[in-house]
Amino acid sequence: MAATTRILLLENIHPIARDLLLKEGFEVESAKNAWTEQELISRLDEFDVLGIRSKTYLTEAVFRAVKRTAAVGCFCVGTNQVDLSSARRHGVAIFNAPFSNTRSVAEMVVAEVVILSRKLGTRNIEMHHGIWNKSSDGCFEVRGKTLGIVGYGNIGSQVSMLAEGFGMRVVFYDIISKLPLGNAKPLSSLEELLSQSDFVTIHVPATKSTRGMIGPDEIAAMRPKSALINASRGDVVDLGALEHALREKKLSGAALDVFPEEPEANKADFVTTLAKMDNVILSPHIGGATEEAQVNIGREVASTLSRFMHTGSTLRSVNMPELDQGQVHTGSRLVNIHKNVPGVLKDINRILSEYGANIQSQSLKTDSELGFLVVDLDQPITDDLVRSIDGLKTSVRTRRAG
Repeated sequence: MAATTRILLLENIHPIARDLLLKEGFEVESAKNAWTEQELISRLDEFDVLGIRSKTYLTEAVFRAVKRTAAVGCFCVGTNQVDLSSARRHGVAIFNAPFSNTRSVAEMVVAEVVILSRKLGTRNIEMHHGIWNKSSDGCFEVRGKTLGIVGYGNIGSQVSMLAEGFGMRVVFYDIISKLPLGNAKPLSSLEELLSQSDFVTIHVPATKSTRGMIGPDEIAAMRPKSALINASRGDVVDLGALEHALREKKLSGAALDVFPEEPEANKADFVTTLAKMDNVILSPHIGGATEEAQVNIGREVASTLSRFMHTGSTLRSVNMPELDQGQVHTGSRLVNIHKNVPGVLKDINRILSEYGANIQSQSLKTDSELGFLVVDLDQPITDDLVRSIDGLKTSVRTRRAG
């Protein structure tokens, strides 16, 4: 199987991912750019696994057209570029790297807190224009100030710990109850957080509920002269309302690493009215763009994909029931994804019996819609056996692993 498994890595994924996958015996093809929907539809069936970053969009049309690809690795934190429900319906397992760049993003956010507090962005621009402006007006230490974190997940909690190291008071709000780290204090509402914080930093996923969650009303609720930082998703903040608050001196500054619309390639033109404001830090979606983060992401996702193809493990899949049976020590392994309805195992075991296959072990994990089945047999798995099980009305996808 290893000799025939083909993997496509798009968007200039770190070379360590390619190296690791080659060592596992896979054939790997790489490309620097994202592929369009039409390119994916016309060519993706040449590959068993796809690796992407944030610019390749996997739509219902792609999953409907592509039959061969069994897994997608998102070499990034988010998966909003993938239609997860469609991938699930077509039996394509999706993996990401939820932890690998948390430190990189957290460090940048805390640095921006200091930069905004000391007006370093403004002083830097002035110095580059030959202006010496040694002034303490409006410049403050961050020690003793309150940092409000919206979304206390992997990144938010890291920001919390770093900020406390600077002597900041940390409060946070999350729609899910989270265990506070250090001396961080959970608050019961977003409004309460906004009214208490000198700095507000946002770390939420892209969902319908987070789109536009920081709009005119929320910005109006922020403490006067506070600052807003967004390194999460571009559509979370209403940029028009933010610009108005900055011009009216309601807020003292802002730092933005993500935008509602971002260029597809480096060196492309980027236009925003916020660019003319010296109290706004603008960066091109680089929160997780450190060498360490890219190496960690490449290693994490490549290892997850390799484990999935070799053993059928769905640990850390964002759209499949999680099951991990470990290595295949003897015999062969069959992986089946099916609709979670009564009688599936009966039908599969009947087919296995008809083929004279002796079952060594059988493990099943289900959720409300899908079942993920791993079967170890004491003999090779034939193409006819795979086709027979895959032909069941309840089957979504069936393949060999090993």
